[in-house]
Amino acid sequence: MSQKKLNTILATAVVLFTLYLGLSFVLPLETTFPGLSNWPSDDSGFPIIKGSRELAMGLAMGILLVTGHRRALGWVLLMVAVAPFGDMVNVLAHHGSEAAAFGIHGLTAALIAVTGLLILRETGKAHKAQEATAQPA
Repeated sequence: MSQKKLNTILATAVVLFTLYLGLSFVLPLETTFPGLSNWPSDDSGFPIIKGSRELAMGLAMGILLVTGHRRALGWVLLMVAVAPFGDMVNVLAHHGSEAAAFGIHGLTAALIAVTGLLILRETGKAHKAQEATAQPA
């Protein structure tokens, strides 16, 4: 499997998971997807804010992926990795579960950042190859 194909699969997984997560906070999943519970049950409005954030990030990444702007996608993935990292810090700062902080949020941040770095590496090599062929010998 080529590096580009692997990176595309990883980026697609990140985009789809981010969109799913956003929808799970915004929509009442019990009625939208029968059999799935509506697990964010906070009446403070926080789930809607978190869901909107996730949807915006997922849409931004998805548009870059679909339109083939891979270098920009790599940079956006690195920026998006800050959100789950911030969630991890927030859980730890409020004495939440360390297992959840590191195992859910930390691992998610790492996966997204690695995907972004892989895409930047791929696009950097492609850019250097284009420059080499464009210059006269």
